[in-house]
Amino acid sequence: MQIHKIAVIPGDGIGPEVISEGCKVLEQVARLDGGFRFEFTTFPWGCEYYLKNGRMMAEDGIERLSGFDAIFLGAVGFPGVPDHISLWGLLLTIRKSFDQYVNLRPVKLLRGAPCPLKDVRREDIDMVFVRENSEGEYAGSGSWLYRDTPREVVLQNGVFSRHGCERIMRYAFELARREQKTLTSVSKGNALNYSMVFWDQIFAEVGREYPDVKTASYLVDAASMMMVKRPEAFEVIVTSNLFGDILTDLGAAIAGGLGLAAGANINPERKYPSMFEPIHGSAPDIAGRQIANPLATVWAASQMLDFFHHDAWGRRLLDVMEDVLTEGKILTPDMGGTATTAQVGDEIVSRLGR
Repeated sequence: MQIHKIAVIPGDGIGPEVISEGCKVLEQVARLDGGFRFEFTTFPWGCEYYLKNGRMMAEDGIERLSGFDAIFLGAVGFPGVPDHISLWGLLLTIRKSFDQYVNLRPVKLLRGAPCPLKDVRREDIDMVFVRENSEGEYAGSGSWLYRDTPREVVLQNGVFSRHGCERIMRYAFELARREQKTLTSVSKGNALNYSMVFWDQIFAEVGREYPDVKTASYLVDAASMMMVKRPEAFEVIVTSNLFGDILTDLGAAIAGGLGLAAGANINPERKYPSMFEPIHGSAPDIAGRQIANPLATVWAASQMLDFFHHDAWGRRLLDVMEDVLTEGKILTPDMGGTATTAQVGDEIVSRLGR
């Protein structure tokens, strides 16, 4: 039997509540399949750990995580710990240490999910963002000069390497070719006259290797407008770290809200573990109340199943999510229901077994 070793980091706020349901669903899938199983190991890292130990994760945390096949992350962030501390001390450290240079974010309108756009068909919103996840604006490069003086200056550098740009673009081209979809590059070459001109140049170069893939290029401001006015124009999108971060939240808003938004941080070469997470954050204001929506975590579990080549089960999970949304009886308050987090998880598990 195939064993998938999963490091579970429930994290902060609603993280433990939603990640529990994600693990429950994965265990049910494994039981029904019979050909594989999951072996979960939980690590108590996050903001509470930071307040006790002065760091977001154990000193040898990366070494300990390196032995796993994947990481299942709940949420990071809590009042009392500055956001840049919680982010750089855990999430970004994992992404960078394990070279998870592909951030894969589906923006797909599920059957039964609410959409704020007028006269949009379900099939009009079906895109996937391939976000560069290792450098760009989140490389952590910069300086803080003359701190606390009238001459104070900060420099935040965007780092774009040929290696980094080429590999994320080739991943996106391969995905578009495999799924026979169009590929759109989003940049800002008119204003960012070094980094984004460089990005556009490399996109054109790599594109010549894929003459069968239909491509388009948009400035980020135009792309954000088109996502609202003409979402059907986008299928596979490749973009930088910052633009991908912003546009995928816009994507979540038009595809049902953050309660349905999932993301995968992939090391395609599988040299290191990849990480799967809901992207809604820790929502400390509702933590412990069992009203958090676990469906984003279930979608992240679907992405994990795809990563392990259990694609049929990954699709099955999305089908079950659509059934639950369409029926509308067992949903959390953000979806207009009265069910608890655990009840929604139980409903997914029950429907998987039917």
